[in-house]
Amino acid sequence: MTVRRDFKEPARCRPDLVIGREELFTTARERLASGGSVLLHGPAGIGKSTVLRALAAEYAGEARTVLRCSATESESHLPFLALADLLGLVLDQVSDRLPAAQRTALESALTGRGESTLQRDGLALRLAVLSTLRALAAEGPVLVVADDLQWLDPASAELLGFAARRLGGTPVRLLCAVRTEGQEYDRHLRALPPDALAVRLGPLSRAQVSALLDHRGYTGLSRSTVRDIHRTSGGNPLFALELGRALAENPAPPRPGEPLPVPTSLRALVLSRLEMLPDEARRTLLVASAGARPTLALLHAAGRRNAEAETARAAELGLLATEPEGPAVRFAHPLISAALYAEAPAHERRAAHAALSTAASDPIERARHLALATSGADPEVAARLAEAAALARDRGAPSVAASLGLLAARHTPPGSDPGPDERRLQAAEDALTAGEVDLARDIAREVLTRASAPAERVRAWMVVIESAGQALGEVDAAFPQALADAGDDPRLLALVHYQLAWRGLVVQGDFAQGREEAAHAAELAARAGDRRTELLALAFQAQAETLMGHPDAPATIKRALKEPQDPRVACHHNGAGSARFRWLIMSDRLPEARTTLTALLREVRRRGMAESEVHYLRFLAETELRSGHCGRALDLARESLRLARDAGIGEAASAMLTSLAEAAGGDVGRALSLAREAVDRAEEDGDVVYLSRALAALGHARLVAGDARAAVRALRRVRELEQGIGITDPARGRWHGDLAEALVRTGEVAEAQDLIDVTRVQALRLGRESVLAVLDRAEALVRAARGEHDAAMAQLTSVQERLAKLGHGLEEARAAFELARLRTLPRSPGLARAGEASRPGPTSYDEAARLFRRCRALPWLRQVDAAAATRPPEPAPAPAAVPAGLDGLASMERQVASLVMEGATNREIAARLFISVKTVEATLTRVYRKLGIRSRVDIVRLAAERRTD
Repeated sequence: MTVRRDFKEPARCRPDLVIGREELFTTARERLASGGSVLLHGPAGIGKSTVLRALAAEYAGEARTVLRCSATESESHLPFLALADLLGLVLDQVSDRLPAAQRTALESALTGRGESTLQRDGLALRLAVLSTLRALAAEGPVLVVADDLQWLDPASAELLGFAARRLGGTPVRLLCAVRTEGQEYDRHLRALPPDALAVRLGPLSRAQVSALLDHRGYTGLSRSTVRDIHRTSGGNPLFALELGRALAENPAPPRPGEPLPVPTSLRALVLSRLEMLPDEARRTLLVASAGARPTLALLHAAGRRNAEAETARAAELGLLATEPEGPAVRFAHPLISAALYAEAPAHERRAAHAALSTAASDPIERARHLALATSGADPEVAARLAEAAALARDRGAPSVAASLGLLAARHTPPGSDPGPDERRLQAAEDALTAGEVDLARDIAREVLTRASAPAERVRAWMVVIESAGQALGEVDAAFPQALADAGDDPRLLALVHYQLAWRGLVVQGDFAQGREEAAHAAELAARAGDRRTELLALAFQAQAETLMGHPDAPATIKRALKEPQDPRVACHHNGAGSARFRWLIMSDRLPEARTTLTALLREVRRRGMAESEVHYLRFLAETELRSGHCGRALDLARESLRLARDAGIGEAASAMLTSLAEAAGGDVGRALSLAREAVDRAEEDGDVVYLSRALAALGHARLVAGDARAAVRALRRVRELEQGIGITDPARGRWHGDLAEALVRTGEVAEAQDLIDVTRVQALRLGRESVLAVLDRAEALVRAARGEHDAAMAQLTSVQERLAKLGHGLEEARAAFELARLRTLPRSPGLARAGEASRPGPTSYDEAARLFRRCRALPWLRQVDAAAATRPPEPAPAPAAVPAGLDGLASMERQVASLVMEGATNREIAARLFISVKTVEATLTRVYRKLGIRSRVDIVRLAAERRTD
């Protein structure tokens, strides 16, 4: 029974109720399911009530009675009000089971007809609440839901706490939420059982705020705007949604340097305490809100002589955070600063910026404040802003450089050299470097609406194309227009043909065409003296040749690494350093690959190159995965995915690699989910290249999950795709061993051997030692399936040693695991070679477990534990020799037939031979055809005739 219908929730809560709260939601739900109680706490607007409602809706189905109350500040002085909300509708149901004194006291408190007080009827009331809850619990589980615990009237809070501390094993669970600042929630736990779980709700990440805004329909916001919303809201979901609503209702987005529009609802919420400050103190706080890193010294330099006393008073009112050990002036919440700035008249804002333009010590800050204090075009201000943007770029702050560049363009008079559009395009390129692709694309498209100079138009088209990322098919129309604008200028044509190389690869899936376009772009750039584009084109050509298994790849890499180098290209994820890394890792030179990547990652972080950082984190994760450092790989992959989601760049690739890392060292279910996401994104983008990688990750995750048939389906698609786009180097995706293994598991042994033979030719040609070792491991499984156990074990032993020498720790452990499984496989004495005694062999999985533990390969360790715990049954006695009637059968067919003769079922045969039941059935069909019989009964008859002879 659920009471208080006005609080009743639907059976399924809205998805936004738990966006960003999945982990803590699961923790709280598990505590409730196990019979415990939960206290949710956090600041106003953080989402406590929504999570509480979602938990209550989920658990309500398991509870017979749900009691609810939601207190308010205005009613907190009314005694017993919350108690009336909780028990008012169930009093009649249980009153006859209460002692008379308790019933009288409780009725008086709930109805207000008497004069019951805690002082006069304290014990009776306390016992009455406890007895009521016990009586309700006797009929089934009870859930007590109390929101805004901080406004609970003191009498109700005291009674509820008394009962909660004495419920013991009674099936009564309390689910409460309370507003707190910091960690001050202990006193509220007195209203809950002693073992209650306290769960703090913290701010959402930028990606979670973006997901929440999308879910609520605010989908037209650029990523840079979402970044500003996240920063201004401090990750508070209520504040973020209000800011998103205000932006959606505002037809013109704020320009760079301008604040977000703060809606009246939030201004009233955070600025009510400002009325208690004098005007001069408010102006001091306005100067602080306009500064990037305000300090008392800065405020003094800006002319605020009484800054200490004014900021101290603001801190007393809760507007500023107290910083006893530091000089910083920090607002208690970013929204206070934003609302204060938005509330101020325009002339006061300009005055604050004018004061800061001389007070700030940093030249970038001085230039920004000067721009915001100036209205209209001013060439001197524009020049200072352009210089500040260049300085920010050199400092590794491309996002700041983009903002300053747009301010410079706004203050640049028409007809100047450089002109406004040239400065806008530089800002767009800075935005691309910072990972703000939406902003970059919008700037470029704006320039294209009015620019007539070919150089500016081609430069703008390049920004549009690059901002599309892997979804180059969406900007197909840009290429012919860019070619037309380039005319016969070799420098401009080189830029276009470099992007055409990417189009040929990503959209058409044609490595050969991409290589040709890149070579042509390099030639054009060299003719025009554009070393930057030449280096990028050579790096692309080198990567394409590496993946194609082209013999010229090392020579092209050497050309791309020749001096002179462009520092930004040298560390770019599409530069020569990246091409060399790919060649190193495919050549099994893992230590060199790691060293190369570490240096590249350090440099792109220094320069603030967001997209390159995402790529290099992923590359480094791949290197650690190959080395068998699964925990480290998982951390790096997750970081890459987090950054990719925040910036909206490289998400499919990062999801793909994180799937591989999860399958190796994390959670297989998560691996499957990420792989499916990567496949979906690649298909949406029309990205054939990453589609094959994503499908390979999906196939691997399915194999680790134990679904060999699904793995075969995914990996066969990979084979078809890579054959179509011209990838011949098996070290690129390293999926071939997985497919061969999955084929063996599904009984398609011949296809597995064919795949191994074909792949081995390419691996031998290119000297891919680790690929050859993995192929040999798969071939050992083929031999085992054919009954060649000794040869299979010898091959696996050799494979394990070779992979250990190459430093491929996880693959080494997988070889040890297969060897252990093969050693535990019981063999019938009748199937042993002539003159060989039957011997079971070692049954320990210790070596495989040790190696997987060293790698922190948790999913594989679980497989080892499962295999060790379920050893197959010992075989029944078999004839001393192979029956004469079976001489013409293949090895696998003889094994299956012999086990049928022993009386084994198809399922038992499958378990003992490590094959599927379907494979047993298919093998028996071939046996019947070769022996001219119709059923397994005829095989048993052959065995009987053999014994009679």
